[in-house]
Formats: sequence, C-alpha cells, structure tokens
Amino acid sequence: MALDATRTINGTFGEVWHDGEWLTNIKSAEATVELNKEEIQRAGTRWVAHKVTGLSGSGTMTGYKVTTEFIENIGKIADDRSGVFVTELILALKDPESFGAYRVRLKGVQFDNIPLINYEVGAIVEEELPFTFTGYELLDTISEA
Repeated sequence: MALDATRTINGTFGEVWHDGEWLTNIKSAEATVELNKEEIQRAGTRWVAHKVTGLSGSGTMTGYKVTTEFIENIGKIADDRSGVFVTELILALKDPESFGAYRVRLKGVQFDNIPLINYEVGAIVEEELPFTFTGYELLDTISEA
C-alpha cells in the first residue's frame, strides 16, 4: 500500500494538557520510555542476549514563557516543609487529516529542575522543562481501519 501523504501527522496539532487545561504556550513535547536491560551470556553462542529488568520514563516540554505557574509548583520542594511536585500530563496529536487522534497520559511526572529565569534581549523567552515519569496510559490510538 502506498503512503497517503495527507495522512502523515503534522506536529502543529500537538497539545499538552495539565489539570484539565490545554497549555497553548507549549510548542514541543516528547516522552520516551527507556528499557533497562541486563546482558545474558549464553553457552554455545557468541551472541549476547538481553533481559529487560526495568523501565525509565523521561521527557521534555518546551514553550513560550507566559506565567510562573510551573516554577511555583516545582519550586515548592525548596521549602523544607513541602514535598516534591508530582503531577500528570496528557500529550496529544490531533491532526484533522490523520486517521484519528493519539493521546498519552503520563503518570507520576516530576520535573528535573527549577527554571528560575532566562532571557535574551530582543528574543521571545522560552522555557524548557525536562521531566521523568513512572507510568503511562494510551488513552487514544491511531489505526488505519
């Protein structure tokens, strides 16, 4: 079957949702699950096999600086009486020409740093928020049929 180029997904229609709110300032997002493996030596072959022993989720979202909401939430850990900010994110792709929408819920999201301030004269201020997560759920998937 030949590729129908109109069905390829355009990242312009990507969305990040937090607490039921669409974060329209986010211009890029990615999330990946790394498979942690141990090497297994086997008798009778030079090939090394691998056993998955764990999973590790990480990602990044980058957007235009509009508010300090995430700095405030992530920064609560700096108060010795507060705990770490743990939340959930929903990442989505909803290109109207594709075969459907794709949504992933990320569980146990914790951000890696507190982005206090950055800027460059004459440039739009952007903010990068790297994070880890401890689980995911596919809410919607895309298939051709």
